[in-house]
Amino acid sequence: MGTAVLLFVLAGAVVHPFSATAAIAMCVVAAALLPVAVILGNRREEGDKWWDEK
Repeated sequence: MGTAVLLFVLAGAVVHPFSATAAIAMCVVAAALLPVAVILGNRREEGDKWWDEK
């Protein structure tokens, strides 16, 4: 999460005066980073039996 916040801050404060396109690209990457991390973190492993928890 810190990486995403850092990307947002750097895009707005540092990169935007030089290149608006790069700043927008950084914001898009930052916005996509957290959902991708959640999806990868919640993947089921081979031996998991999530449907048979007793």
